[in-house]
Amino acid sequence: MADPTESTRPPGSAGHPDARFLTVMTTVDSEAKAVGLARGAIEQRLAACAQISAPVTSVYRWDGAIETGQEWQVLFKTAQARYPALEAYLLQAHDYDTPEIIATPVTHGGAGYLSWVAKETS
Repeated sequence: MADPTESTRPPGSAGHPDARFLTVMTTVDSEAKAVGLARGAIEQRLAACAQISAPVTSVYRWDGAIETGQEWQVLFKTAQARYPALEAYLLQAHDYDTPEIIATPVTHGGAGYLSWVAKETS
């Protein structure tokens, strides 16, 4: 019997951590900055899609003090091959000293959606 999850795996992934697609998250301190980062990445085909969630409350240690602040999360959907360029763009465009940039492999996903991500990032 065929594996019912087979059709949801991105090509080449086989459920592996080295999947061909990633979600990449960063945070910024305003909606305008989030939209700017998202639009810039989409315009340059560094990501196919970016979702902005906000506001979120972040609690973190910075320069020895515990800080609390409002942030906007930006979640990019991209091809693994575009990650180095997306990371370089985020590091250049971001105004944080040490921006959060976290990539997570997509191990399963709709074939049509992942084909669209591949097309929009090539």
